Amino acid sequence: MAPQTLRIVDANLNRLREGIRVVEDICRFYNNSYEFAAKLKALRHQARLRDNTALLQARDILNDPLKETTLSEKSRNSIEEILLSNFKRAQESARVLEEILKLTQHNESEKFKQIRYELYDLEKNLLH
Repeated sequence: MAPQTLRIVDANLNRLREGIRVVEDICRFYNNSYEFAAKLKALRHQARLRDNTALLQARDILNDPLKETTLSEKSRNSIEEILLSNFKRAQESARVLEEILKLTQHNESEKFKQIRYELYDLEKNLLH
């Protein structure tokens, strides 16, 4: 993959795992839910690729044109809002990975599609 493509993959893998981790910790420590926390932990561990070295080499945080925090990201009003924003963050990242990995790694692309669908289901069951 081209360095620019690896950069997209790296950013979205990080974003996906971070979003899942926030939801996982709220389920674990705030809701005291073993069931949800365990499912989220399993998803977070699935959200990996084998070649981390190439991803790290492509990382370029200093030149990221949108690294500044947006106003909507600077505050949250409730645990539910944190859950929702992190579910959406993770789902969007899974979709980007699904699409980009169609270029070279079809099996990995399908894995991220399944992660995305599982996140949709967990979001519905947790928030509704």
